[in-house]
Amino acid sequence: MAVDFGTGLIAIGAGLAVMGGALGTAYAQGNIGSAGMGLLAERENAFGQVIILLALPETIVLLGFIIGFLLLGKIE
Repeated sequence: MAVDFGTGLIAIGAGLAVMGGALGTAYAQGNIGSAGMGLLAERENAFGQVIILLALPETIVLLGFIIGFLLLGKIE
């Protein structure tokens, strides 16, 4: 089964879209998580705020996944 060059580039682009979103989210959640734990050590009632701030970067992964899925839909 032969795959042409354009199809390979689309597949690589889809993988890079998901990978970039995942790496960006991991970096952001690491920083937010460590700052959130420091905040919770001082104020225990801020748990809801920390959870919301940790959930926000997940949208980046979802957008990367959607872009990757749309790119893979271009492969015939």
